[in-house]
Amino acid sequence: MKFDKRQILKNVGSSWFALGVNVVVGIFLSPYILHRLGDTAFGLWILIFSATGYYGLFDLGIRSSIIRYVAKYSATDEPEELDRLANTALFTYCGIGLLTMTITLIASHYVNSIFRIPADFVGTARWLLLMVGTAVSLGFPLGMFGGILEGLQRFYLLNLTSTGSSLLRALLIVLALRHGRGLLTVAFITVSLPLLTGLVNAAAAFPLVRLRLGAKYVNWSSLRRIASYSGTTFLIIVAQRLRFKTDAAVIGAFVSAAAITYFTIGSRLVDYASDMVSSLAQIFVPLSTQSHAKGDLEGLRKILIVGNRACAYIVFPITAVFTILGKSIIEAWVGPKYVATSYPILLVLLYPMTLMLAQSASGRTLWGMAKHRTLAWVVLAEGVSNLVLSLILVRPYGIMGDAVGTAIPLVCSQIFFLPGHLCRLLRIKIWTYVYGAFMFPLALCIPLVAVL
Repeated sequence: MKFDKRQILKNVGSSWFALGVNVVVGIFLSPYILHRLGDTAFGLWILIFSATGYYGLFDLGIRSSIIRYVAKYSATDEPEELDRLANTALFTYCGIGLLTMTITLIASHYVNSIFRIPADFVGTARWLLLMVGTAVSLGFPLGMFGGILEGLQRFYLLNLTSTGSSLLRALLIVLALRHGRGLLTVAFITVSLPLLTGLVNAAAAFPLVRLRLGAKYVNWSSLRRIASYSGTTFLIIVAQRLRFKTDAAVIGAFVSAAAITYFTIGSRLVDYASDMVSSLAQIFVPLSTQSHAKGDLEGLRKILIVGNRACAYIVFPITAVFTILGKSIIEAWVGPKYVATSYPILLVLLYPMTLMLAQSASGRTLWGMAKHRTLAWVVLAEGVSNLVLSLILVRPYGIMGDAVGTAIPLVCSQIFFLPGHLCRLLRIKIWTYVYGAFMFPLALCIPLVAVL
């Protein structure tokens, strides 16, 4: 199989540029917002955004269906099927948006009963939840166009709008805080810009696919096709939320809003590493879709081994740097008082995430082949185990217990399931896979560790 290297380089290069901008903005903005708003307000910010992050469950895996079938129909030149897919997805997303808006209205009324929020922050929390929930509800139908661009492998267009949004968001937040504005103003800026980005993506997607909108293109066959593929993906979405989005809610419910800040500082650094690898790994879904549609088993093997090797080249050095220089990074980033608590959180989360990120091409290959059902059930079991262990350990051990509850199931799934499953599916020897994907990236880290 021959890949369009120029297209891949353009997509990956623009993804890393956009990610670099986002990381720089995040590194600058997080301590700036933290010190301007204080631990409690910043923790409330994290808590509400984490809670509304569960709205992503209502995507039901539809975006993954859009990406896969847009890639397929554009490759097979079936514009009518693409119109049916897009209109059916858009109609479904509009219904989901109405549902999430209803949930937001109810939850905002009872927000002080759901979380432990200081009395003087209850009104702020209510307005913050209304604001973020409304933006997420509107984002569902707008997000369809981003899925179309991904299916067409036009990641560079998405990255261009993302970069512009990040820079504008940083500028507006700094100006707002310097003029004495508070949490709600910062939140309004944060949630408004993704909506603007969605409108720009829609304008970019229309001429590329000559998309026709209308009720006549909504049909049951397209809905069944979307549901068949996205139902499995939905299980993975649920599991991902249980994996990585329950920490703030568990800590907020059993410890305090301020404690979320200390946990987030350690986990945020791991998130930056995850974003860097994910910006590369996203290209493997449409690539593996095309290979699978052509029956190209050798191409799928190449995507698996070369793709994971590329991911390992990125994440292994990051892990080495965070392990050796993590304390200094946290101190320089947010101040010395957070080092003692946040650095151990960083280490506990870092190594399991490294195992997962180094195999990022594996899951994407399964999605592209539409053979991700077994993965979905395994990851769901991992997510449930994560939540149960976190709830058990957070009471006696605080935020460290929550981190350990996240780490243990993740290590098990990444070592005992994922490598063997892919190797059996693609008929590759496990040693061939491990050697080809990870040996060279690991060897190249030895000089880096020695220098550090």
